[in-house]
Amino acid sequence: MATGERLDPYMQFNFLVQIDGVVRAGFTEVGGLTTEQEIIDYREGSDPPFMKKIPGLQTYTPLSLKRGWTQDEDFWLWRKTTLDGQTERRAGSIVLLDEGRAPVIRWNFTEGWISKWEGPALNSTTNEAAIESVEITYEQLVMELA
Repeated sequence: MATGERLDPYMQFNFLVQIDGVVRAGFTEVGGLTTEQEIIDYREGSDPPFMKKIPGLQTYTPLSLKRGWTQDEDFWLWRKTTLDGQTERRAGSIVLLDEGRAPVIRWNFTEGWISKWEGPALNSTTNEAAIESVEITYEQLVMELA
């Protein structure tokens, strides 16, 4: 008989998106919670004949957000700041919730700006919701347990 505490995985559909501390509703998908690091090969003359691997610069994949199209034009206006040469940078969080809708994990990004905005694909032969997509490029991602 098992005596340890059971830790079930969290469901991926239960999340919030916050931009500058304001919860943005209606997102159907979030992707791009990825961090990578360049690998630098290094070898000194007296080392054995193989390369050492040391960490280089950190890079972050842009966040990809999708939501149903509504009258809310905030993402378009945010994107327009960059199109107009006055890029507005914002901080935000992707918050994973448990079954009781309590926060369990937060991914906080800083210095974010919309690098890609995509309007809905329109098709008169379907009854699917119109989807707005954005990519947020940012400088740092930090994960914290709630």
